[in-house]
Amino acid sequence: MEVLAPAGSVDSLKAAILGGAGAVYLGGPRFGARKFAQNFSDEEMAGAVDLAHSKDVKVYVTVNTLIKQRELDAAFNYVGFLEDVGADAVIIQDRGLLRAITERLHIPVHASTQMGIHTPEGARWAEENGIHRVILARELSLSEISKIGQASRVGIEVFVHGALCYCFSGQCLFSSFAGGRSGNRGACAQPCRKMYTLGERQGYLLSTADIFCLDAIPELFRAGVQGLKIEGRMRSPVYVYLTARAYSQAVRRVERGEKELVSDRDRELLAVAFNRGFTRGYMMGAEVMQTDHPDSRGLSLGKVESVSGAIAPFPDGVSQGDGLTLYQGKEKVGGFEVTAKMASVRELRSPFHLDDGLYQLHKTKDHEFRSIEASISKLHLHPRSVKRRKVSIGDPGKPRRPREPELSAMASSLKVLERVLPWIDRAYYELSERMEGAQELCHSHGVEFVPLLPRVSPQVPDIDHEAVMVCSLDQASKFRDRKLYGHYSLNLFNGLTIPTMHQCMASVELAREELKDLLAHYRNNIEVMVFGRVELMVTKDPGIAQGILRDPTGMGFPVYRDRQGFAHVLNSADLMLLEFAEELGRMGVDSLALDLRRKNPELAAMVAKAFKEKDLTKKSAIKRKCGAITTGHFLKGVD
Repeated sequence: MEVLAPAGSVDSLKAAILGGAGAVYLGGPRFGARKFAQNFSDEEMAGAVDLAHSKDVKVYVTVNTLIKQRELDAAFNYVGFLEDVGADAVIIQDRGLLRAITERLHIPVHASTQMGIHTPEGARWAEENGIHRVILARELSLSEISKIGQASRVGIEVFVHGALCYCFSGQCLFSSFAGGRSGNRGACAQPCRKMYTLGERQGYLLSTADIFCLDAIPELFRAGVQGLKIEGRMRSPVYVYLTARAYSQAVRRVERGEKELVSDRDRELLAVAFNRGFTRGYMMGAEVMQTDHPDSRGLSLGKVESVSGAIAPFPDGVSQGDGLTLYQGKEKVGGFEVTAKMASVRELRSPFHLDDGLYQLHKTKDHEFRSIEASISKLHLHPRSVKRRKVSIGDPGKPRRPREPELSAMASSLKVLERVLPWIDRAYYELSERMEGAQELCHSHGVEFVPLLPRVSPQVPDIDHEAVMVCSLDQASKFRDRKLYGHYSLNLFNGLTIPTMHQCMASVELAREELKDLLAHYRNNIEVMVFGRVELMVTKDPGIAQGILRDPTGMGFPVYRDRQGFAHVLNSADLMLLEFAEELGRMGVDSLALDLRRKNPELAAMVAKAFKEKDLTKKSAIKRKCGAITTGHFLKGVD
């Protein structure tokens, strides 16, 4: 069993090696999901591989963002460079890049958790498509992980420590649509760490605690998991060293059959290094939310009282060189280092003015950190000069001929469906007990009926229909013998993207020119969502209620819960591309999609009729009924 440590910088790489990690994962200047980490230049990357291999440590490189059509050659060239310098594997999200790599290179491929693999069907798809290891979704239980491990021969890797995304990975569009920075492109603005209100609740309602799953190692060992992954490419080298050491030692203890996996002192050091609250995560069925504060506060030492600058009582276990921070409620007051005098007389004194009163005291630095940093500084990485080979995927593309796009509608209500049938060519209807009635309505109007599968399905449902709209890889794999329509959750970004479908929605993160590039290179039908609330998040959080989630600016994001218990957070405004419908036809788009779920029948009928007739005079009336509309990323895109 391999422990993978994060290396967001050269010092973190050295820390991981010194901590005993069996592998590190790191990224270059582009195409990695941590755009704001220090990351590695080409010369540093070559040196990192040399240093790691000299210590028998493997190097996995993240190229795990979605890749635009015009970026494919550059991304592919970078993976070729990684193969040349000896990287042990590349971690990817984009399935078009996957296809290019497996057809032309020999470097092993690991599927990023961003690829959304969370079922046996998904793992089998990965194995069939040349993937060596899958990094599973963090929402899975131990039993689900075990079942996936038994279902295929692909290697399994799971996150065991660090930050836990609120949304299913690869499905988050909140930062993209609300903040203009795409998590799928490595630039997440962390909207889940902000303050929100929902009904009478207020707090950091989307903020999760950090996972701490060291106690799960014996079960994961029995399940045949290959890799234990520590999150944290944006965290300090000391954090990397301590987590790598704790988990590597625990693995060895499990292999020896020992019961005690970690000492109390090591638990304390891990809490001090970074701690926004710990949870054993969905893996072990625990509560994962920590909504009081979104930042790391180290190890809580309890309440203390300040009187004339003296702080009492003196906490147990505090030594010279430790760093302490004081809080009052949610406000940080300040911090200081414990001096030799304080330690000897066992009295803390604040070096800054401190009002008399009660405070929460947290330990945010340990005296051992200095010696750890000194050890890291003694290990040296030597950058190596390298030259990238130039390789082209070799697909110049071909602009499509103009066409009259079909019009489709996603629906979840028979009343809405009945009102829009005169205007649409196809209905995507959510699975429910009303499916049979919906199908009969469509057939009576000569409209194609397509069941719409759940956005996330821990168990892929069995359905008996010739055509299916799928939202995930496992669904596409299970129904590969059907006429497949793909939802935008499948992140179609470039023309090489697999699996092949009859028709797939383009990603809602693509701008106009990027959509043109995709149309020129994708060989199957393309649909574009032109109306409706984009789903920004889908989460397993059982505690969030249905209603309107409001951010500090007052923007409201509807929240609803599906039949499987998952919660969906929708955009604050409806996507509205009515004025671009003609242009999309000229670009060669095959179908325009309306998301009319949870709309009233009158509005749904007005929207469907307006798009069918391309009647721009209805835009104002539709806007009044919607409350707010947006062109999304069609005009601006994401970096």
